[in-house]
Amino acid sequence: MKQLNYYSEVTVVKTFSDMVYRLAFSHTRNKSDADDIYQEVFLIYLRKKPQFKTEEHRKAWLIRVTINSCKKMWALPWRKKIVPLNETIVFETEEETNLHYELQKLPMKYRTVIQLFYYEDLSIEEISKALKQKPSTVRTQLTRARYKLKEILKEDYYV
Repeated sequence: MKQLNYYSEVTVVKTFSDMVYRLAFSHTRNKSDADDIYQEVFLIYLRKKPQFKTEEHRKAWLIRVTINSCKKMWALPWRKKIVPLNETIVFETEEETNLHYELQKLPMKYRTVIQLFYYEDLSIEEISKALKQKPSTVRTQLTRARYKLKEILKEDYYV
C-alpha cells in the first residue's frame, strides 16, 4: 500500500510540475528562484499530504501554494539587497521568446491572470478561487492585462 501512495505523489509532481514551474518563473523572473519555489511547493505538498475530492481542487491548491511561496520569497529582507541577473530562456519559437519578454513588462497581477487564463486554461471562476479574488476583479485584471500587452506590442512594433 505504501508504494501506491508513493506512485500517486510522483504522478502529481509529474502532472503539475510544468504548471508550478511556469507560474513560479512568471513571478520570480529568474531560473534559480523559480527552482527554489518549485521545490518548496512540492515539499509542502509531500509533507502535508492534503486530500482532495477532485483534480481541479488539487490544481487550485498547488496554484495557491505557488503564489503564496512567491509572495513569501519577495517579502524576505535579503531580497531587497539583490541585483537581478539577466537570464535567457530557450523557447521553441521566436514568437514564444518575444511574447515571454513582453509579458515580463506587465505588472505581477496582470502576468498572473494571463498565465493562469491562457497557459493553464483556467476559467475566470477558477482563477478567482485560486487568487481569492472576486470574479469581476479577475475579469477586470484580464481585460487590463490584454490592453496593456496590446499597447506594449504596438510600441515595440513601431520602434
